Amino acid sequence: MESTPRYISLAEMKRLGVRLEASALHDAARAAWSDIRLGQAHGLKSVLSFPEAALWNQPQFEAYRDTLQGERLGWKLSALSSVGTRYAAVKVVGANAINRRLGQPRSTSTILLLDNFTLRPLCVMDGTDISAARTATYASMALELFFPKTEELTVFLFGAGPIAEQIIRVLGHFGHGIISKIFVRSRSGTSAHQLVKRHRHSPGIRLEAVADNQRLRDCRFVITASNASAPVFESTEICPNAVVLHLGGDETPSGHIQNVLRRGLALCDDVSMVSRRNSQSLALYFSRMGSTLEQLGPVLGVLNLKDFCDAGGGSEFPILITCVGLPMLDLYVAAHVYETWFSPDGGMASSVQSSSKN
Repeated sequence: MESTPRYISLAEMKRLGVRLEASALHDAARAAWSDIRLGQAHGLKSVLSFPEAALWNQPQFEAYRDTLQGERLGWKLSALSSVGTRYAAVKVVGANAINRRLGQPRSTSTILLLDNFTLRPLCVMDGTDISAARTATYASMALELFFPKTEELTVFLFGAGPIAEQIIRVLGHFGHGIISKIFVRSRSGTSAHQLVKRHRHSPGIRLEAVADNQRLRDCRFVITASNASAPVFESTEICPNAVVLHLGGDETPSGHIQNVLRRGLALCDDVSMVSRRNSQSLALYFSRMGSTLEQLGPVLGVLNLKDFCDAGGGSEFPILITCVGLPMLDLYVAAHVYETWFSPDGGMASSVQSSSKN
């Protein structure tokens, strides 16, 4: 009789010593992008958003309404389905900013990994940390693509949550000899200082928590990884040829988007997915004009990231990369975790269990 795959919780992953190492995650993401370009990895993303009024009408939540202070509620249920050369996966994500006020992560993910031919389940695991880690691979990819020969690069990071934490780790690993300092800014400022404090002894990286955007213009690489409900910088504050990696919601001002479309380069991890999600600044820019990114973006030169392979080691014009979060990246990173730690054929967890029986 075929056994039912057990659920592997975050606590069990920690007990078994599961590590999300930057180099391994980057390699997994690179393999995903390779298969995406070859047409061997595909995915879909669906999002069910709920009306905020339904939450605020509940007496137990009404008191939290005024505590968001510029943060999106982001109350939604997402399902990301994907298939690659060896595996398939479905990731379910539940998110609500109120969760943090209740001592829980803003979003929680569960990943079901399947064989790609039979579509029989192989493993069910907590995907919360995996999701943050896969999102951080966009930062290492952008660093590799646009700054391969750069020295003394300064980075400005908006956000200090789980994704920002993983970005710090990834840039600390891949930014040696490239990045001189990372400025971190968060809404309250407290979380930015806490993030910097946690990484103050990390080798090869200098961090500084900042309370404003004064140092933004000095930074060629800007990453938005916050849950802000409005743009986090003004068009006049940013370096004229900055590479902006947009990982959040409506964080980039329309003036900067206009500048990029006029004289720079706009990229999406997937134009269609970004457009249909319509929650990020680039997609909202078009929908607010009564059109869609999917309709007008390609006409104005917006490209899919998979179709753009060579940045020539930097640029003299602004670049905006909008990432909605490809399901295929979740699949390949989850497959790496499974093969390394949980696979019956060679996972470390099975080795630990086997040795404990002897």
